[in-house]
Amino acid sequence: MTDPLYLTYHDEEWGRPLKGDDAVFERVALEAFQSGLSWLTILRKRENFRAAFDGFSIPKVAAYTERDVERLLGDAGIVRNRAKIKAAINNARAALDLPGGLSELVWRYADPDAPVPKTMADVPATTPGSTALAKELKKRGFSFVGPTTAYALMQAIGLVNDHLEECVARSR
Repeated sequence: MTDPLYLTYHDEEWGRPLKGDDAVFERVALEAFQSGLSWLTILRKRENFRAAFDGFSIPKVAAYTERDVERLLGDAGIVRNRAKIKAAINNARAALDLPGGLSELVWRYADPDAPVPKTMADVPATTPGSTALAKELKKRGFSFVGPTTAYALMQAIGLVNDHLEECVARSR
């Protein structure tokens, strides 16, 4: 990928440990919105998503009503998919009910000893850990969080380091 936005994301953000309930919620929401689309599409719209979803403040998004759903469906700056919008709101509500918070729950599934991938063929789409995380989130009321989406979240926020062995970003 040669797009500067994608390269910056890869080199400076992807795979770096990210904690905090709202920060992790943003990634859960964006990974769900990305489902079936290019991650670059989401990166290009990320600032619009942040504005549209009140900075991914869990309490604010959890308080959204049907009027907010309609507002979001009319926002050309984001992915306008009713099911994904409703999932983000639902997930904010579910996150409010988590003892210890979303970040703490997700980080229980960190796998710092995951094998170091040598090639892209070594990078899995799911793992037993992502399957368990997805199951836990669903049990807690989350939606749009299957094992593949959960693994993308784990990669993005540093629960696993899937930078290839020779990647300059691996050791940063």
